[in-house]
Amino acid sequence: MAESIMRRIVRVFRPETERSNTQTLGPVVTESRSYRSGRTFSSAGERSFITSIYTRIGIDVSQNDIRHVRLDANGRYKANIDSQMHRCFQLSANIDQTGRAFFEDAALSLFDYGVIAIVPVDTVGDPFVSDGYDIETMRIGQVLEFRPKHVLVRLYDENVGYNKDIWIPKNVAAVVENPLYPVVNAPNSTFQRLVRKLTLLDITDDTNNSGKLDIIIQLPYTIRSDARRDQAEKRRTDIEMQLRTAKYGIAYTDATEKVTQLNRPAENNLLTQIEGLKSELFYQMGMAKEIFDGTADERTMLNYHNRTIKPLMDALVDSMTRTFLSKTALTQGQAIRFFRDPFASVPVSDFAQFADKMTRNEILSPNEIRAVIGMAPSNDPKSDELRNRNITAPGAMADASVPAETQLEGDEKPSVLDTPIVL
Repeated sequence: MAESIMRRIVRVFRPETERSNTQTLGPVVTESRSYRSGRTFSSAGERSFITSIYTRIGIDVSQNDIRHVRLDANGRYKANIDSQMHRCFQLSANIDQTGRAFFEDAALSLFDYGVIAIVPVDTVGDPFVSDGYDIETMRIGQVLEFRPKHVLVRLYDENVGYNKDIWIPKNVAAVVENPLYPVVNAPNSTFQRLVRKLTLLDITDDTNNSGKLDIIIQLPYTIRSDARRDQAEKRRTDIEMQLRTAKYGIAYTDATEKVTQLNRPAENNLLTQIEGLKSELFYQMGMAKEIFDGTADERTMLNYHNRTIKPLMDALVDSMTRTFLSKTALTQGQAIRFFRDPFASVPVSDFAQFADKMTRNEILSPNEIRAVIGMAPSNDPKSDELRNRNITAPGAMADASVPAETQLEGDEKPSVLDTPIVL
């Protein structure tokens, strides 16, 4: 009986034959690094502007509030569920990542790998035996291979400090595919073509700025025999030595020698192709250049969130819902939902008008508006009421319409003497 009510924590990094038993893991001494282990590094390269696109989208994805919620009979949000999985979303996904850092890592990994797996590492209950379990910690893994009912996932093990390749059932790990895969991850997609063009541009840039002089020396004799060729090579080496050892980089030549500098590199249309691919990529991803320099208006940001961020959030939430919630939980009204802060893009100058419309139309109470701007709630009970404060309450209107001196108390009946006589 005592064992049946014990809080069992099961780790996914166990041999397949031992997954039905509880495993106790002791401290393991591992190697140290100068960066966080398990961090996702972009394959596009640190110098490429592609990394800035990855980072911008990852941050915007992490700004959405993901919750484990309960719905009412009509499928509407009712309340949050205080579960361990909800705490993973809100506070700490694992020992290395907060909830927001976890979903930023998920977005970055989707763009880098195309397909990822959200794996419950520590669980209360055994996910390999029963659907009734709660998730203590979770991590992002790269999907390496697919089988009909399993996936091979490269997952970071925090106990040993390096990645492991393990087979996990598809009903345990939430497999998420990038909804923008044809645009970003396909071998000949616009994104990959742009990455290759940027790599070529970086190589050309490094070659042109490698410190070479790119000069041609015309000698006063023809170079047809091996002896003349050796003499020319000796002369070229002599000029190189003069330039290398001279304090100010000055060398001398013979009066009959002519030096020609190639100061104009061979032209190519790489830059033109890159600009065209950038415009095409922004168009296909529903993004605008104004989003990156902070000058995008409200309509542009709304289009960006609906066409780029929302499909990514739907893919993450739908995969976790169908994997981590059992049929019983779905019948009970449990769900995983994401919410976007509608006040994030409202300027301060427009906030007062926005708050007035929300309270006047009985959408938010004054205390909920105060919470948005970081102020403590008011102790006045009326501050939690959903009503239009520009209209007097019905009870107050009835009391105000009757003068105080004419209000009757108890069972007092009106008298004829109380009626004024007009002469």
